[in-house]
Amino acid sequence: MAKRKKAAKNHNFQTTTKDTPEYRTWFRGEHTNYNPVREQMLGADAVPKYVLQGWEPKEACITTDTQITAFGSCFAANISNWLSNRNYRVLNKDENSKQAYVVSCGEGMVNSFVIRQQFEWAWENKVFKQALWHGYEAEEYGYDKKVQAETKRIFDETDVFILTFGLSEVWYDEKTKNVFWRTIPKDVYDPKRHKFRVSTVEENRDNLEAIYKLIRKHRPDAKIIFTLSPIPLIATFRDNSCITSNSVSKSILRVAIDETVRKYKDDGYLHYWPSYEIITDVFRQPYKPDRRHPPVQALDYIMTLFEHVWCKKDEENPPPSLTDAWIRGCAASGLLPERLEDIVIHRRKWRLRQTYKGPDLFDSNKRLDQLHRRMLSGVLSGWLYGEKDPLAKEEASEEK
Repeated sequence: MAKRKKAAKNHNFQTTTKDTPEYRTWFRGEHTNYNPVREQMLGADAVPKYVLQGWEPKEACITTDTQITAFGSCFAANISNWLSNRNYRVLNKDENSKQAYVVSCGEGMVNSFVIRQQFEWAWENKVFKQALWHGYEAEEYGYDKKVQAETKRIFDETDVFILTFGLSEVWYDEKTKNVFWRTIPKDVYDPKRHKFRVSTVEENRDNLEAIYKLIRKHRPDAKIIFTLSPIPLIATFRDNSCITSNSVSKSILRVAIDETVRKYKDDGYLHYWPSYEIITDVFRQPYKPDRRHPPVQALDYIMTLFEHVWCKKDEENPPPSLTDAWIRGCAASGLLPERLEDIVIHRRKWRLRQTYKGPDLFDSNKRLDQLHRRMLSGVLSGWLYGEKDPLAKEEASEEK
């Protein structure tokens, strides 16, 4: 025993530095984008720099004349409502379009199978020989010719499709392999043929590719934006916790979306909007007490950013302040004091100055506290002397 202790005490550990022969470096490829530290995520330019990077379009292309159709999971309603309220032309908010299922229940189409079914039905006249689509009260939605024609009209006139995917858990008919819109109404449930499963990455990728190709076939110039809903499962049908099932459900869809976008991105028509990452990776407390719905202010920030990135600037209808939206989103999500919500809405300059000059800590870390105060000081300067655009690109120096 004594000898072992002595041996351990005299053992020499190898140390490697840049001056030793063992030193090596790694080839990092063309792109090496590091995960940002907390202090890098404080400013209004944080999300554009560290989340949106690589996903923005080459130029804004949506105007008030652009015809937009947004449907899919419940997050799609936030997109439609925002753009409609901002006077953009959202076809599925049109009164004449309400009979189409992508309008009346568009935010309930939570899986990629049913979204694909809508495109196949409208454009390819594919009719399913069983009831797959049901409303919120388990009422059956049939394959009415008038509804099909209205759906086709909406799709035929759309310039930008915004499709939001929500979950990968599905109920299906084992005999026909068809996937249902939701679960199955109790009065028609047949345990011998109605089954539940978690769909695969491959299945969802096939659905996304089919949707992309259908749109390119029938609306070859239309832009397509895929987004993953940040709204988690309210319940799982698996025999384990909802929290872990939700992680799997979102991961499957996120991988399928990424593989599809990477495959077709160079065509110039397919894009991804990172709503999911902004909610789950940026805001400290991204959900309300129900642990499902993000605060309105966080959603408003996402759509304000979307408008700044995707919509052409209109002097008669300028986009809301991205900096104000950022501060409000942070205040509602626990990153900044709640009182900043009211201060920003009403642009109370004196109260803002009082807040960032006050003794209350924004963060227990001294460095982060200082950065928070500096950011709010910059916000006040923007209110007084004109805001700096958080999305503005820094000019490259002549030397570069």
